[in-house]
Amino acid sequence: MLQLKKEVNPHFYNYVFDWQHRFYFVFGGYGSSKSYNTAFKIILKCLEEKRTVLVVREVYDTHRDSTYSLLSEIIDDLGLGPEGAKLCKYSESPMRFKFRNGSKIIFKGMDKPRKLKSINGVTIVWLEECSEIKYSGFKELLGRLRHPTLPLHFILTTNPVGKENWCYKHFFARNGYEVNDEDVYRQRVLVQHDVYFHHSLADDNLFLPQDYIDQLDEMQSYDPDLWRVARQGRFGVNGKVVLPQFQVMPHEWIVGKIAKISKYWYRTGMDFGFEESYNAVVRMVIDDENKDLYIWWEYYKNGMTDAETIKDPTFRELKKDKDFIHADSAEPKAIKFYRDSGYSMVAAEKFPGSRLQDTKKVKRFHNIYCSDQCVHCIAEMKELTYKKDIHTDELIYDEFNIDPHTFSAVWYGLSGYEVADLKKQNYGFNISI
Repeated sequence: MLQLKKEVNPHFYNYVFDWQHRFYFVFGGYGSSKSYNTAFKIILKCLEEKRTVLVVREVYDTHRDSTYSLLSEIIDDLGLGPEGAKLCKYSESPMRFKFRNGSKIIFKGMDKPRKLKSINGVTIVWLEECSEIKYSGFKELLGRLRHPTLPLHFILTTNPVGKENWCYKHFFARNGYEVNDEDVYRQRVLVQHDVYFHHSLADDNLFLPQDYIDQLDEMQSYDPDLWRVARQGRFGVNGKVVLPQFQVMPHEWIVGKIAKISKYWYRTGMDFGFEESYNAVVRMVIDDENKDLYIWWEYYKNGMTDAETIKDPTFRELKKDKDFIHADSAEPKAIKFYRDSGYSMVAAEKFPGSRLQDTKKVKRFHNIYCSDQCVHCIAEMKELTYKKDIHTDELIYDEFNIDPHTFSAVWYGLSGYEVADLKKQNYGFNISI
């Protein structure tokens, strides 16, 4: 008989072994180990009995560096994989885990709804980052899955966002549940009807180093809304402003601060436009040590062809200064034209879901300092707000009240650079579950 011996964070022990409920709503702050524990919980269930598990994220490709990576790491650490007991095989293309007893774990994305129609025999669904999944997708899964003998389980893991998000409305504000989120924060674990609520914080993960928690605490000074989510793990009235840390400073102050940065990245991004849109170029400097972003130069014009733009004296500064420009990959012909004209330009990384991921990346900067000479950056980013769904009143986190061309240019300019993401830092603890 297989015996596994692993340390488990005490706050998660009962959750890992509980399978008495239909829904598990697992939420809280960064670094609390909720995803790690959920992955371990699922692996144990697959070893115990034959199950088919469906792991869902809004964008399929994001599984590779998150849920798939996490599950494979735990399988290997437990010694269950090809190099160990050989109780589980897994592949990256397609992403899939197969256990010796017939259990399997498959991965789907809500960005490819057609592939959901081929799902059969699933009895456990894990919706990772469920607040990013659309409510219609969640309801589709509820209606599609059934099994003649085995009970169904839906596990939803997330960091809380605004109270207007469907997750909060469905599990805390839905008629019949009558669950107060404050009760869950206070009790930490609460069972109501068919839902197992589990709330966790970084403090519940005994394997986290203190400097990680210190970084979470620092968020209160530069992004109180993110601090509420990351440190306190609470839903709330989500600030509509996309970049609350955006600050306008005198140009001379910006130049002086940049000159004193010891470790920096110089970046330039470009968004293309012609009639209603604009050619927007933003030049930036990243203070890599302090995680601050400085915006010091912009180009912003429309109604000009590419041939006219390269002759514009202001735009030609980019060629003179030998800027390496990351531009919108949706315009390969334009990129080729600029390259043929002597500009160092490449396509920025772009993939399904990149708008949301790029927005999150920019929001991770502690401070965003913008020169008072960059008037269009100020106009588009200082009071940029999220768009709301007209039917549900939910915020849409990759759409905005305007089409901010300078913000898009910032996205592209930061292509390939990663601001430290506390959620993804790995401190090498012993399957800290």
